[in-house]
Amino acid sequence: MRALLLAGLAALAPAAAQAELQPLAVRYSCDRGVELPVVFVNETGGDSVAVLYIEGGQNLLFQEQSASGARYGWPSDGSAYVLWTKGPEATVFWRDGETGTETVLYTCTQAD
Repeated sequence: MRALLLAGLAALAPAAAQAELQPLAVRYSCDRGVELPVVFVNETGGDSVAVLYIEGGQNLLFQEQSASGARYGWPSDGSAYVLWTKGPEATVFWRDGETGTETVLYTCTQAD
């Protein structure tokens, strides 16, 4: 997880000289007994990324436009995980790059 977090920080590095990075580690409890650790790296006044550890792998997701809450995904037209958070709630989707459909994988609540 550390290597992917460092990659996320490196992606924000050019802006880091002008802004402060604020990492936040969060653990979500999801349906079917799944624990989902996420590290959010927010840049004051700028970009944000989420490092999502899911199904045995680490995924770097970039903040995307959303009407409500915070949405993170991989910036491509390919298949990828999507993390959507609002308050203590989170939903993880799988986006199919061929069809553009998103399927809910997990619904989660922030663990104490």
